[in-house]
Amino acid sequence: MGLIKLMTGKLHRVRVTKSDIHYIGSITIDSELLNKANIIPLQEIEVVNISNGNRWSTYALPGNPSSGEICPNGGGALLCSQGDILIIFSYSYINQDELMNNGHKARTLVFDDNNVCISVIEQNLSDNNGRLIYECNEVSHSK
Repeated sequence: MGLIKLMTGKLHRVRVTKSDIHYIGSITIDSELLNKANIIPLQEIEVVNISNGNRWSTYALPGNPSSGEICPNGGGALLCSQGDILIIFSYSYINQDELMNNGHKARTLVFDDNNVCISVIEQNLSDNNGRLIYECNEVSHSK
């Protein structure tokens, strides 16, 4: 079987804290948020601006830990404004046979208006006699 592209991590409803058109590209993200969402520095990510509908692909750069920083750089800085709400996705290519044998887990972090994580959701795929079963569970919640 071949490779398929599956979501591995998502930052849901983070706010742009600043942007830097003069930086050479990417999006700078608080390194703790990257780690919690299983997004690796330099990994290709997709960014959706739900404030204006813009969508682009770029790569993740680690920002200062515990800063809540979300800073689109280069051309991405032209697609958003400070305060815009973004959804950031990471993906991995996974061999379908490996998926059936080992399953798959994706992690979604949900944020409040100050880029504080208020919920962590795990989405799992597992094999059940040759059929993939999807489960979605909130694993932590804080308010």
